Amino acid sequence: MAVKLAALVALTALAGCAFVDFRADRREARAQAAHPPLGRIVEVEGRRVHAMVSGSGPDLVLIHGASGNLRDMAFGLMDRLDDDYRVIAFDRPGLGYSDPIDPRADDSFTTRADSVAAQARLLQAAAAELGAGRPIVLGHSFGGAVAMAWALERPDNIAALVDVAGATMPWDSGLAALYRINGSALGGAAVVPLITAFAPEEKVEDTVEAIFAPNPVPEGYADFVGATLAVRRDSLRINARQVNGLLPQVTQMRARYASIDLPVEIVHGVADTIVPLEVHSARLAELIPGANLTVLENVGHMPHHTTPREVVAAVDRAARRAGLR
Repeated sequence: MAVKLAALVALTALAGCAFVDFRADRREARAQAAHPPLGRIVEVEGRRVHAMVSGSGPDLVLIHGASGNLRDMAFGLMDRLDDDYRVIAFDRPGLGYSDPIDPRADDSFTTRADSVAAQARLLQAAAAELGAGRPIVLGHSFGGAVAMAWALERPDNIAALVDVAGATMPWDSGLAALYRINGSALGGAAVVPLITAFAPEEKVEDTVEAIFAPNPVPEGYADFVGATLAVRRDSLRINARQVNGLLPQVTQMRARYASIDLPVEIVHGVADTIVPLEVHSARLAELIPGANLTVLENVGHMPHHTTPREVVAAVDRAARRAGLR
């Protein structure tokens, strides 16, 4: 009897897992059908990198933040820049439609994540493949850390750096519990599929609103950016693992920031509670010789959407300082 009961429990568990996977598969397929790649796939070192290219002029690379994809940069910002620049927006490794660098990074049970240095090296190689040998590099949030790593890892292949609300310095507060859970071996295998399968769409919308707070979400942004792409199983795991591993990396990078010898423009909102100004950009500006910090009152974590003119102005200053305009 006990054996039959155990077998029944096992079969029920397997059926439940199959149902979760079925729902997750369907939701992922819908997300990808609604938000397909916008650009081209560049192959670098055996890895696919999704890139969108627009405009002409000095080369400018845009790097999105955590949980994002290049659609975040394509929503409004690229149109403001591509009259004066050849703009290249990338999906960071493992997110959007770009492959992770480490082939084990998307395994359900691993906790491995591509470092910001490895991401910077791959994106620099992808930019070079597209003919951008020495671009201006703009990074937002987590992408700011990748942009800083680019300046440290490939100093001869960057003309200037624009850091927008970048997570570039060590912090004392902990990360949200969901990052720790989704980035763990057990959570990645057991919890992430449940989120993909059953997370209400209203929760995704609430998350977008929280990222923009206290500023409103621009009309049409949530539909365009494809937030549901970030709820795919691989994306949830990879994003959480990248975020979980960021603190020790920026702690090590901090000691090297003073060696950066290129124009650096920093833009940050006072009302940013996700990547606080006083923890990150205010301290970063003191470490980099000649760095210019623009502080925006009543602006949260998304200045490239809420105050795009100020971000474009920072790009223009960086270009002039680099002798590109």
